[in-house]
Amino acid sequence: MAPRLQPQGPRGFANSPSSTLEHPVKPCWQLSMDRVLFIWLWRRRWRRRVQPFQAPRTTFWVRQSDGEFFEKFGSALRDRASQASEHIECVRVPSVAAVCGQEEQVHEAAAEDSEEEHIIEEDEIFSDVIGSNVEQLYAEVLYETVHGLGLGATENQDEVLEFLKTAFKFDEEKHGLLLEEARAKEAPDILLNVEVIEAQELRAKDCNGLSDPFCTLYISNQPTQRYNTSVKSQTLKPTWEEHFSLPVDDPNNDVLVIEVWDFDPAETVREKLGKISDVKGVKGLKKLIKEVAITASTGKHDNELVGIVEIPLKEIHASGMKAWRYLNKKGKSKHQGQVHVGLSLGALKNVQVATQEHRQLLKILLKHDIEVTKPLPYKWSGQFLDLAASILNQHRVHTGIDENHVQLARWAEFCSHHTEHALNFQLLGRTLEKLCRPIRDGALNDEEAKVFWEAAKKLMPACLTCIRKLRRLMPEDKATLTQLEALLSVLSQLTTLTPPAGFELFPSTLYAWLSPSDGPNCDIRKSIQDAVRQGAKEWYGHIVETNNDEDKKSDDQDIQLSYYIKILTCLYSDILRAIEHHDKIYSDVVQFEYSRTVYEIYDDRVYELVQPVVQDTCMSLKPLKFNEDPAQGIYDNDSITMGTSLFELYIGLQRFVVLGQGLYPNKEFKCTKFHTWFHKGVAQWLDIALYKALKRIEKAVELGNLQPLDSNVKFSSSAVDTLSIYYQIKVFWKQLNWPDVESSYTFVTKIIDDICRCSVFYADKMSHRVSGLGESENAFSKKFEVTTEWCTAINNIEYIRQAIQPFVLELGLEKILDSMAEFHSEAEANQCRKTLQLVIDNTVDTVSNKIVELIEIMAEKMSPSLHKFLVEGAELLHQNSMSLDRLIDYLEKNFSTLHSQLSEENFKRTLAVVWDNLTKQLQEQIDNSIEKRRPPSFFANLSEALTILEGFFKYDETEIASLCENSDLLATTKARLKMHSLETSDLIHCYHVNRYEEQKLLTHTPSQNSEQCCGLLTIKCMFQDQFLKIEILNGRNLRPTDSNGYCDSYVKVHLLPEEKFAGIVKPKTKVHKKNLFPLYDETFSVPMSEHAQRTEDALIHFVVKDYEMLSSNELVGEAFFPFSEVRFDSDFQNVAQFHLPLTRPSAALENEAFIALDHRQGDKMAKDFVKKERARDSR
Repeated sequence: MAPRLQPQGPRGFANSPSSTLEHPVKPCWQLSMDRVLFIWLWRRRWRRRVQPFQAPRTTFWVRQSDGEFFEKFGSALRDRASQASEHIECVRVPSVAAVCGQEEQVHEAAAEDSEEEHIIEEDEIFSDVIGSNVEQLYAEVLYETVHGLGLGATENQDEVLEFLKTAFKFDEEKHGLLLEEARAKEAPDILLNVEVIEAQELRAKDCNGLSDPFCTLYISNQPTQRYNTSVKSQTLKPTWEEHFSLPVDDPNNDVLVIEVWDFDPAETVREKLGKISDVKGVKGLKKLIKEVAITASTGKHDNELVGIVEIPLKEIHASGMKAWRYLNKKGKSKHQGQVHVGLSLGALKNVQVATQEHRQLLKILLKHDIEVTKPLPYKWSGQFLDLAASILNQHRVHTGIDENHVQLARWAEFCSHHTEHALNFQLLGRTLEKLCRPIRDGALNDEEAKVFWEAAKKLMPACLTCIRKLRRLMPEDKATLTQLEALLSVLSQLTTLTPPAGFELFPSTLYAWLSPSDGPNCDIRKSIQDAVRQGAKEWYGHIVETNNDEDKKSDDQDIQLSYYIKILTCLYSDILRAIEHHDKIYSDVVQFEYSRTVYEIYDDRVYELVQPVVQDTCMSLKPLKFNEDPAQGIYDNDSITMGTSLFELYIGLQRFVVLGQGLYPNKEFKCTKFHTWFHKGVAQWLDIALYKALKRIEKAVELGNLQPLDSNVKFSSSAVDTLSIYYQIKVFWKQLNWPDVESSYTFVTKIIDDICRCSVFYADKMSHRVSGLGESENAFSKKFEVTTEWCTAINNIEYIRQAIQPFVLELGLEKILDSMAEFHSEAEANQCRKTLQLVIDNTVDTVSNKIVELIEIMAEKMSPSLHKFLVEGAELLHQNSMSLDRLIDYLEKNFSTLHSQLSEENFKRTLAVVWDNLTKQLQEQIDNSIEKRRPPSFFANLSEALTILEGFFKYDETEIASLCENSDLLATTKARLKMHSLETSDLIHCYHVNRYEEQKLLTHTPSQNSEQCCGLLTIKCMFQDQFLKIEILNGRNLRPTDSNGYCDSYVKVHLLPEEKFAGIVKPKTKVHKKNLFPLYDETFSVPMSEHAQRTEDALIHFVVKDYEMLSSNELVGEAFFPFSEVRFDSDFQNVAQFHLPLTRPSAALENEAFIALDHRQGDKMAKDFVKKERARDSR
């Protein structure tokens, strides 16, 4: 069995867009309550489309075989969910104007009747209070127009009169009669109202560079009637803010004179001289000297004039004016400063009557303005026509009503008219803002306060209706949002005011949907909340009613569920719009959490509507059956169908619940655990997914053509189709985002187990698909050719194997296990992790084994050709053989196909399997050849044939050895082959080299090598010039050979290989009798050329023998010392000693080299050497 190597980016997979699965970045679910950040995070979560890798391309017919089951629940479902969050279409009224114009019709019939009675009652009260009719008001206004006051009052008098006739709808005759009466009346008594506000840039009149200014006011034709302001000490920029009323005789010719003086108190010379320290500059000193001189000579202390301003009364506008005017002084060309004054003309009249007249006039002119300009609802912002504004100003001047009463009249009439034609709420807000402070300060009496609150009472139905019906407006319209903010601002300002005792702002007969109140209901904030809640309930009812189509009545559950998806989508859209468009307005203006309140209503409704339907649907699902043994194939279940609507509903609920978690992070709603409704549905889908996956894999393998998709990859469409299933399952699971940890673990475990099962199933199907490919037969033989199909099949299985681990990581398993550790224990989580990892590892190993099995089958099919090549190569390699040439072409073609079509990892696997098989064949071939006593040339040819095979694999000898499972056996086999291919002399020297290698393994302590070591021999060797110098020093613990327990030893030196050192004298020491520790201490100089000194693998052979007088000498032991260890030196004293273990040939007789020599019975040299070695060992 070939080793299971973990893939490290095999060739052919690196360029595949689907070869690796990236890890997706998980979104953050801790949403801030800041609305802007919340919206940003929300849209980022639901609109961002992050795909960890490009969805693999799938074969059209494979997808169609199951009706694109996985795509519908995977990427298609994800796309539909994303589109639903981006493009939600709900039923809306198309025109803002249409909604606004019909808003008073949204009340119930009873409420409308109550409202009409309420308005009629108020009109009757108003008529009684005024005590005059329209004709009297018209006469009064004509009089004010004829005797107009202020700038331009008479310039367009004819136009104003004509406008009045049209606005009041009087005929020409009546108009003329009343006009004559108005002209006959005397002009009214006029007052000039003056406000001296401030002055600036005044000329300094005192020595300290400042002045003590005050003002004197009078009418030019009444100079004796003067009015003075207070004195402001030591300033050139005084502020007075003082008011005066001056009677006027002739407003068209009179002139207002304002004089600014510097006040000089009565002081003595001594007192004036006391100011010397305050003098500023030369001018100041001159002024002081002049004042002292005048005081000393005359004793006078007259005030000094700063400047004068004259304002003709005819320049004053009827609506009044505020202006800066320059101060001038006779004899001075430069201005002496500026004074800021407010001027208006007015007449005296009863305040209550004037206010009522002004209100009635406002009503008539407002109605006429609306009729003429025809503004859209909520568009009229208080800008009257120019002539109407002029009329109102003249009435204000003539009646003398103040600003508070003007605004009260505007508020009352604007609120009243809003019930007929919606005015701009910003206008109402501005008017109310001007009234709030006077009301709080008590500037209005009880009757006026009642008028104010009655007007507010009229406005409330429109305000609360707008809040309730806001969804019928377009939230993207900035004007609508502006009106909403202004409306809430009106309500907010009203909450700061206290209604009169016993006043009921929200009568129960008109607002039946408001929460009941113990006393008179004036709680505006509670009414806002009730209006929002009522509006949410009404909108829910509207959605249910509008979407009550045939889907709900369908017998198909999938179609039926689409009805609930529509409703949920509209509710979700409404909350999202509330967060984006309305929440900030409600929060900033009235400190009210709008979207939270709406969500609470919708949560109750959704739970009541959807929960029973989902549970009934899931309970109706039928379980599937599967064969326990995969070898039995796929269990044939009945027709299985499952629509996507159930999970579209799940995703809709998921968005809905997550939105609620963002609004209320720590609150649990009825729908919070919505996922529990779907538990059985998800489990059923996973079973169906497994069944469909096995079916699709079977179809993909059947229809696939086992050709690479393109030149950049080495796998076919069936692998991509299979991985596409995994991808779509992963997309489906990630969309579920199952919140329960334990259920998530159960589901993920099921998914992983199913994916592992599908991977093994695919490997089996792919193996079965190629089982008969590549085989051919002719009259001469059967043969197997490696085809692209075989290579692609192996690559396909590897491609699926590589996808298993990344797929598991992308399921979010680690996050689930971390949560499990948090809720349960770390030990339990680790145990689950180990269990799942074991499942994954077993699957990866199983799939890897499938690959190896397929490679072994392919290698087994190639084995006959490989064996034949080795046999014929050993016999005919250097002969002209067509059969051998055909084998070489066949092998080259097949191995070239393997190298080019397999991924690198699979090619290495194939190489390992082939070489393991080849090693076994080679061993058998060598053993058979040895038995048949084949010559060295045979083994040389066999070795060369093996080298040719190595070239087919495109790897060198070292790389091949590293890949093989039995690399040591391969190395040994190749060494045997090389040895048997040597000539006899080389083989003999190989035997000696092996003896030296065995010698190196022995220690220098004979007692530790008692079975092999026959003693130690101490020597020194050195190359010096043209000599090899050898010093034999001593022997230790020599093996006793004589009966007396001693030996008579001597040492003889041989140089190996002998044929390369023929003719060189073999040195020999003296015999040392009866001594196991002989001290030889002899030095020999052997002549040797430099070329001979560098002979490769040359050895010095030391043979220690026991001298026998009557018989042949007996071998004590022998040692070897390589030329490569001999130093080139000039001083023999510095050369190190070497202690060589002495051995006998006993163990070496089983050496592979000796065995090879022993099998060469026909070779005299080999035969003699074998005989000699055995004889030496036997002594």
